[in-house]
Amino acid sequence: MKTQIAPSILSANFADITNELKQLVDAKADIVHCDVMDGVFVPNITFGPKFIADIRKKTNLPLDVHLMIVEPERYINNFIDAGADYLTIHIEATKKLLPTLECIKKRGVKCGAVISPDTPVKILAESLSMCDIVVLMSVYPGFGGQKFIPKSIERLQELFALVKSTNPKCLIEIDGGVTLENAEAIKNIGANILVAGNTVFSSSDPKATIAALRK
Repeated sequence: MKTQIAPSILSANFADITNELKQLVDAKADIVHCDVMDGVFVPNITFGPKFIADIRKKTNLPLDVHLMIVEPERYINNFIDAGADYLTIHIEATKKLLPTLECIKKRGVKCGAVISPDTPVKILAESLSMCDIVVLMSVYPGFGGQKFIPKSIERLQELFALVKSTNPKCLIEIDGGVTLENAEAIKNIGANILVAGNTVFSSSDPKATIAALRK
């Protein structure tokens, strides 16, 4: 399976979002990563279902909607109706992880669990069998542009082993601080999807940057 590159729309220019999305298509991005933040689970506020619905009309790229919100079970239908292709939720943000994943799957959308840097990888064991995708945060959730946390490499190795033994079809996504310098090491361990925000959107040649991240 080829490595998929998912630029984070959080790093885009929202005032020129149509052109930013077109640029991702031209640059051969695979997925658009959308970070939804509520100012409660994380100390930042981004956007809600309407923004997802609006960009859904502007691109055919899959939308990977990452909910960094408390009690995400309250809003999953809103984001599914808005056009999410992937919907991922933080283990730390809900007491209803398994029922929520099940509800997402029943709606025909790919679902996944996310863990923050201080959450033990082994906690994913119970939910992996239900996941189409699992997301390892390699920065603390809440803001774009952070540096990759070095211990994430060891955690990714642990996660790869867990996925391989539990649900080999589950995709592994690494989110945060992905650069041209560390992408090869991340891919070699087994990550399938690399989320890259500033690395892509601050590049003078996004197409070349995405190609380099992928290869």
